[in-house]
Amino acid sequence: MDRVRPRLRAFLEAQEEERLAPYATLSRHATRRHPLSTPDPEEDYRTHFARDRDRILHARAFRRLKHKTQVYVPHTADHPRTRLTHTLEVAQLSRTIARALGLNEDLAEAIALGHDLGHTPFGHSGEKVLARILRGEEPTCPLPPALVAEVGTFKHNYHSLRVVDLLEQRYPTPGLNLTDQVREGILKHTSWTPDLPFPLPNREGLRWDRPCHLEGQVVALADEIAQQTHDLEDGLANEAVNLPAVERLGLIQRAIAVLGATYAKEPSAFRRAAGLQRTLIHLLVTDTVRHSAGQLTHLAQRHRLRSREDWQAFLADEGPLAVGLSPQLEPLFAELRGFIYQFIINHQEVNLQDHRAHLVVTGLFRAYYLNPLTLPAYVLRRFAELSGRPYLRDVPLSETRQEVQQHYLPNPLFVRVLVDHLAGMSDRFALAEYESLYHPRAGSW
Repeated sequence: MDRVRPRLRAFLEAQEEERLAPYATLSRHATRRHPLSTPDPEEDYRTHFARDRDRILHARAFRRLKHKTQVYVPHTADHPRTRLTHTLEVAQLSRTIARALGLNEDLAEAIALGHDLGHTPFGHSGEKVLARILRGEEPTCPLPPALVAEVGTFKHNYHSLRVVDLLEQRYPTPGLNLTDQVREGILKHTSWTPDLPFPLPNREGLRWDRPCHLEGQVVALADEIAQQTHDLEDGLANEAVNLPAVERLGLIQRAIAVLGATYAKEPSAFRRAAGLQRTLIHLLVTDTVRHSAGQLTHLAQRHRLRSREDWQAFLADEGPLAVGLSPQLEPLFAELRGFIYQFIINHQEVNLQDHRAHLVVTGLFRAYYLNPLTLPAYVLRRFAELSGRPYLRDVPLSETRQEVQQHYLPNPLFVRVLVDHLAGMSDRFALAEYESLYHPRAGSW
């Protein structure tokens, strides 16, 4: 070997052509809303999707995930999943499945790392509360009907797009300027519809009329697999369920059969639960890979897809659903999901957390909405910049009430700025804000 040469983007893109399956999404086909500043060709050693992954990892919204609830409140113990550790597990599963199917791992990983950036504090509980407020259905935070008709709703996957397209401010253009392929995967990792009344800053490049590309389908299923398996492990550790009850589930019985005598002979309940966790993931991932490979084979034979060009034209036209669990495992997975919802998600401790989340989110919204001066300066400045109104703290005190009544309370833009602020909070920050507003003590002022 005479000289080591850096593997630059052109080389990496050519390598993708050789090693990825013909139905994979190639980095050279990536599109963005805004052009990138042209990097030095001798220093351009990332594909477009690898660049997106890095942009997400360095975003402030990504760092805040470490203090956001998955199911159990993260600050009460060391080991329950947080929204961040959930995201990392989804990324790991996504890369494994994508690699086994010959798909683009960088694209799958970028989507996985960004899919929950729009989650509220307190997990899905916070999301539901914000949506109920914006629908005008929350009696503690009544919004005028005319405002409700204009302001839109809240859904975390849409808000994740709002984060990456608008709210992150690290570059000359708004947001993170991610590729359309990553943006589409973030939106479509859970249910979506083109007519949801949500104010996306950019609706282009999302292929609203068809399912997500295959890498996005991988992330959507990896999200489900990670969620159900780690919620089960956390529920067992928290004693919301017991091992004998779990062992009666059909999917768990399959895992026990795979483990064989080692499971029966294991004296430690903790190690038995750990064995079930990893075997359960193995069963679900293996089934996904095998069934999806069969689906793709069937599509190739049925539509006579023999080349990369054939596949790309077919995927652009049809957009088929091809990644999923087999008909044999799907009902067993549904049984597991129902069990987790009934005994873990609906457990008293989780419901107590949900109740507290309702109190905190509604309390913060009510305080901020009725008295915008309780908002941080950066939120008020953002509204001033977007609305063209003067910064509220520069308004003479004698005119502040009138300014709020006329230009804040009836303005859907103000409500959306307020929701952006609330949705971005970590659990810890939201709790501290609520405490300072509703339970002030001298030491905390």
